[in-house]
Amino acid sequence: MKRAILAITIAAIVGAGTYGLAASLGVSSDTLGAGSATVAACQPTASGNINVSYVAGYSATAPVGYQATTVKLNNVDESTGNCDSKKYRVTLTGAGNAPLGEQTGTTGATGANSTESMTFSGVSAVSVTGVQVVITG
Repeated sequence: MKRAILAITIAAIVGAGTYGLAASLGVSSDTLGAGSATVAACQPTASGNINVSYVAGYSATAPVGYQATTVKLNNVDESTGNCDSKKYRVTLTGAGNAPLGEQTGTTGATGANSTESMTFSGVSAVSVTGVQVVITG
């Protein structure tokens, strides 16, 4: 059985004044954009990169302004023996890599090209400078 740890640090650019914002950057074990990956990864090379995207939405309640609300892990290979049923942790980071919010979960077993989605609240979109994702199992 493969024991895998996949650590992804992803830089995300957030612009104020937009009502819907999505940023993504992929990282794999053999190609790096702006990030890092630890081998052996549960995501096979043939499946491509796991991408992280998030959407900012306006909130009229405190804290007022644009907030990073929905974060998705896209193109996760949840096939048997790959990233199926693995624990994950997603952290939105700000200046100096300070954590702004964190969500955890477990991947499904729905096959290749799956999406994991989580909801954040109270995280100011203009404060987000990066996203860290760790998948273990």
